[in-house]
Amino acid sequence: MSEKSNREVVEQYVRAYVEEDLDTQDRLRHPDFVQEWPQSGERIRGLANARAIPEHYPGGLEGGRIDKKALHGSEDRWVVTPVGTLLRITGSGDVYTALFTAIYPGDSRPWHIAAFIELRDGKIVKETAIFGAPFDAPAWRAQWVERM
Repeated sequence: MSEKSNREVVEQYVRAYVEEDLDTQDRLRHPDFVQEWPQSGERIRGLANARAIPEHYPGGLEGGRIDKKALHGSEDRWVVTPVGTLLRITGSGDVYTALFTAIYPGDSRPWHIAAFIELRDGKIVKETAIFGAPFDAPAWRAQWVERM
């Protein structure tokens, strides 16, 4: 059986991420895995610490909702999950970007997430995630923009 391409590893990892499949995430992460959240200034080192965070999420992760969207790009597919929705994966070699929407438990707003994923030896070695909450567009620029 041939080894998976990095693209396949990233697709499987992201799917496991939004489906809350912690065992698959662990299997696809490199032993030197590091996760960074620049907005909160946090760095998570190691597989055990990365797993402990979703396992100890206050109140559990139950209550996340599906946000159906189409994936974009020639190799992309539909992915619908309990916690969020993968919108797009781009990249090549050892560096990929994944865009998601997610609805966190207790929050009805669809957050946007950009994850920058780096691989080493066919495994995820680093993930940097940027989280963005929705906000109302300011009225002053309405004449120059198109509402999505």
